[in-house]
Amino acid sequence: MDFIEGEVLYFNKPLGWTSFKVVGHARYHICRCLGVKKLKVGHAGTLDPLATGVMIVCTGRATKRIEEFQAHTKEYVATIRLGATTPSYDLEHEVDATYPTEHITRELVEETLTRFVGRIEQVPPAFSACMVDGKRAYELARQGQEVELKAKVLVIDEIELLECNLDVPEIKIRVVCSKGTYIRALARDIGEALGSGAHLTALQRTRVGEVRIEQCLNPLDFREWIDEKMNEIKQEIKTQ
Repeated sequence: MDFIEGEVLYFNKPLGWTSFKVVGHARYHICRCLGVKKLKVGHAGTLDPLATGVMIVCTGRATKRIEEFQAHTKEYVATIRLGATTPSYDLEHEVDATYPTEHITRELVEETLTRFVGRIEQVPPAFSACMVDGKRAYELARQGQEVELKAKVLVIDEIELLECNLDVPEIKIRVVCSKGTYIRALARDIGEALGSGAHLTALQRTRVGEVRIEQCLNPLDFREWIDEKMNEIKQEIKTQ
C-alpha cells in the first residue's frame, strides 16, 4: 500500500465521532507507521456526529478523487420520531414542540413518502455546514441568530418504508438520494407533510456509490489493520 501515492479507505463511522475525528484517527496511525509527520488525508462526505456508516477517506494524491466520490448516490436508513420537533431536526437538541399524531396511519405515511421521490426542493437545516456570509450556518444558529437558507434542488431516487410503529410513534425508512441531501431536513419535511412534527432519532449511511457498509472498517480496528498490512509489506520485501 502506498498512502503517499494515494489510497482509498472505507470506514464505518462510529456513533458520536465527528467526520474530522475519523480523518485525524486515520492520519495519525498512517503517519505513525510511515514515520512521517504530515500526510494529506480527506473524506468524501460529512456525517453528523449522531450518524453512523460509510465514510470514504482518501490519502495522498487520491484526495483528488474526493469530488468524484462526493457525487456518488448515497443510501441511508433513518429512524424518524413523529409528533415532536427539535431545532436541529435530530437529537442534538431537546424537543421544542409536540403535535398530535392520532390521525396518522400507515397508509398516510406510505402515500406521503411517495411525494418526496424525484426532483425536490429542500431547505437545509440551520444547524448545518452551509455557508452564510462567510460563516457556517451552525455557528450562527448556535449563537441564537436567525439563519435563512435557500432551497436546493436535489434528487431522491427511492424511499422505502421499512418499519411503521405508530404506538411510539416512529417510522424507519431507507432513502437513496443525491449529493447534498439532508436526511434531517427530510425528516422535518415528512413530519410537516403528515400534518405533524418529526425529527431524526437515528441515521446510518449504508452505501456510497458501490461501497457498502459491509466493506467498511471500524476506525477502532484501524491500528491493528494497518500494522498487519505494513508487516505483510515488510515480509514481501524480505522475500524479494
